[in-house]
Amino acid sequence: MTKPRGKARWNIALLMGFGILINYIDRLSISVTQTPLSQEFGLTATEFGILSSAFLWSYAIMQIPSGMLLDRFGVKKIWGASAVLWFIASVLTAVASGAWIIVLARVLLGVAEAPAFPGAMKATGLWFPRHERGLCTAIFDSGTRLANVVGLPLIAFTVATWGWREAFWVQAALSLVFLAAFVWKYSGPAAKLHKKAMTAEEYKYIVDGGASSESVRPKSDLATVGYLLRQRKVWGLSLGLAGAGYVLWMLLTWLPGYMQKSMDQSILQSGIYAAVPALAMFISELTIGGWWVDRVIGRGANADKVRKGVIVVGMLVALLTVGAAFSHSATTAIIWIAAGSAGIALVYVTSNSLPALIAPEGSAGSLAAIVNCVNLLAGVAAPIATGMVVDITGSFAFAFIIGGVALVGGLLSYLFLMGRLEPIPARAVVHDDAIA
Repeated sequence: MTKPRGKARWNIALLMGFGILINYIDRLSISVTQTPLSQEFGLTATEFGILSSAFLWSYAIMQIPSGMLLDRFGVKKIWGASAVLWFIASVLTAVASGAWIIVLARVLLGVAEAPAFPGAMKATGLWFPRHERGLCTAIFDSGTRLANVVGLPLIAFTVATWGWREAFWVQAALSLVFLAAFVWKYSGPAAKLHKKAMTAEEYKYIVDGGASSESVRPKSDLATVGYLLRQRKVWGLSLGLAGAGYVLWMLLTWLPGYMQKSMDQSILQSGIYAAVPALAMFISELTIGGWWVDRVIGRGANADKVRKGVIVVGMLVALLTVGAAFSHSATTAIIWIAAGSAGIALVYVTSNSLPALIAPEGSAGSLAAIVNCVNLLAGVAAPIATGMVVDITGSFAFAFIIGGVALVGGLLSYLFLMGRLEPIPARAVVHDDAIA
């Protein structure tokens, strides 16, 4: 298809990437504050692991309800309300007088950010033709990597200069900036066209390229979720991503602590080193998982084989993270972790593009939420299991080996459960212009 005049769709992709960036700064800042926060409240490694995972408890539980809300009310209303709660959760953490208040704030943050990825995936289906969704997914998913490249050093600098509470005031301010930008700039393609904020040529390009309908939603949200849960393809994708998700969340919550404890680094050093794997992921997903995949498929390659091939290669490369278990220097460890993280990025960016491609009409939010929920159950386990392993063994070596086992399980799920990447037949739907 000939590229149209107008770049409204790419502005939406950048806006979603900015939102995911703020999301991940909110999530990751707790890992950088581990040492001063644990000292102030007298926390063991296991207790800090529980505190770190509190976000994931509610985040995982709220995935499916948030997907249903997105399919019923649309991205703008749900993401807008969520951003307000991001701000409140950050403020609560900044003023906390005890660890239990931080746990409550993390649980609230999990509720608030649950619609983030399902919403971004749903918006991708609404705003992009099928052959451009790889790069769009890479753009919004890159916010997770930039949070490490930009956010972790920023938070580490704030903690080292002023203190851990000030770091959460910074992220509260960032949440307000995003909220203002989102309310101002986001709407569906039809609304953009009506406001003359995009060209008719670009709108036609999006619709003719297989974009999802803005007004279609499932007739019954619960029945649709039950239907999706009976699909083998959904479980293959979900369990596969969970294998990569276990290692990703282990790194997100424990990498700065690992560098501080095992490699005797300062808080600021650990924040800088932790940015290296994120930079590798950022480059990997934008160049290979985004631009290259879309380019090859756009030239006529078999889309199913290309996307599945990238996932398998990514999982194999991700196994390089196990090399950190046998490393004795910070440089060697971060090289192994960065190489493996590049593979994890390929798995994530490709898997995150699939819900909008295979979901029944009007159900992309619910399918994305199911996938993210299963993935996050592994994420809930990772910080706690890692903390327990460190307390018992005094080392992170076995934690990285356990991550390798999770990756092998995920690879087998992709290979033997997911099947062909084709749309799942739709159940009963209704047309509701109010959600457009």
